[in-house]
Amino acid sequence: MTTMRATPMSFSRTIYRVHDTVVEWATALPLSIVQLASRVAVAEVFWQSAQTKLASWPVTLQLFSFEYRLPLLDPGLTALMATAAELSGAAMLGLGLLARLASLMLLGVVATIQIFVYPDHWVEHLMWTSLLLLILSRGAGVFSVDHLVARRVRAGG
Repeated sequence: MTTMRATPMSFSRTIYRVHDTVVEWATALPLSIVQLASRVAVAEVFWQSAQTKLASWPVTLQLFSFEYRLPLLDPGLTALMATAAELSGAAMLGLGLLARLASLMLLGVVATIQIFVYPDHWVEHLMWTSLLLLILSRGAGVFSVDHLVARRVRAGG
């Protein structure tokens, strides 16, 4: 009985074949699926954040007054603006309605959080930023209200 031994060359060929298969599969993945997943992921983060603020508004006001303390703005107004931006941005992203505008707005929220509130959480903020930049640069994708509106406008109706 003979035993087959893997040579370094055959092992590396196998690795490259596996790599090529993965790349081929990933390349075949429609961009609209990636866009939808990105929109849903970011929308969920901001929707939950807004819901938390609304569920305990007095605590939210205390946080904005004593912990977050954004410069030059009234804490009550800041809390209201942040909650409104998170709610509307999440809803718009989830539906794919004016998704690029929603992404731009939420990028402003993320920048504010990064600079003034939680600068140590930059890795999480970078993930949100990456997804928002994908939506900003490539749009909401086929599974969106934006796509339906664009199709209707192109059709002349």
